[in-house]
Amino acid sequence: MSFLYALESVRQPSLSSVMSALTYLGSEIAFMVVALVLYWCADKRHGLTVLCVGFFGTLANEFLKLAFRIPRPWVKDPSFTIVESAREGAGGYSFPSGHTATAAGCYGSLALTAKKAWWRVLWIALIVISGFSRLYLGVHTPADVTVGLIVGLVPAFVMWILFRRFGGRTGFRYLMLGVMLALSVAYTVYLELHAWPADIDAANLASGTKNGWTLMGSCAGMLAAVFADDRRLRFRTHAPLPGQILKVVIGLALTMVIRTVLKQPLNGLFGGSGAATAVRYFVMVLFAGAVWPLTFPLWEKVGSRKQ
Repeated sequence: MSFLYALESVRQPSLSSVMSALTYLGSEIAFMVVALVLYWCADKRHGLTVLCVGFFGTLANEFLKLAFRIPRPWVKDPSFTIVESAREGAGGYSFPSGHTATAAGCYGSLALTAKKAWWRVLWIALIVISGFSRLYLGVHTPADVTVGLIVGLVPAFVMWILFRRFGGRTGFRYLMLGVMLALSVAYTVYLELHAWPADIDAANLASGTKNGWTLMGSCAGMLAAVFADDRRLRFRTHAPLPGQILKVVIGLALTMVIRTVLKQPLNGLFGGSGAATAVRYFVMVLFAGAVWPLTFPLWEKVGSRKQ
């Protein structure tokens, strides 16, 4: 806590605003943008690698939170204060840091495949900034951030090695997605059926269970999307820069609209159960991986000199 108190003593309103913005480098939205831009515009194999890294990092992070059940810094020490704008996104248990794990996995994957040194420096810097922002805001301890780095970087290294060697094989991609789907099902069933102690934080347990259903739906959607691409779509990622920009902006917007619009109808249909979350993310990922790519030939013509 002494390090957190030292950071608390040097906080300034302007710097706090900057750190509150930079902490989103480790958010689910930032991860989704990076993964989809890679999958749509650069290299489908690389995009799938990042998605696998995010899956294993999220699963490990959620399991560790519920296994150790370490409270947030201001809960352990009521005299410690945090940057209030960060409180809403810092519910549940503290250890390890999910934002740091997401940033380490996402940008670590990019650093491992970067061909130029300055790109590697940039991606590593984003990991460091994301982790430090969590400490500055007071929502995590150095131990939370350190383990978060490990939780994110280990899958990044492992997936980098595996996909570099086997990523071109269709069977390997199906195997990886199948394993991910099986693990997400096992994890979710465990959370739903396990006899948790009376002192379990209900909000954190609910969040972990929701993430289990999210991972389950996402893995099933990605498995279906990869199958569709292998068998029929085989979409191309290249396009002129104006086409790439429109492809990403419109595609991301539509993906987020689906994510938002389906929430209430599916909750009503499934009675607010976790199945609603799984179906919503299945549809969202299937749209992003197999439906939206049907429009890609159009974007190849935008900005092309051959028009």
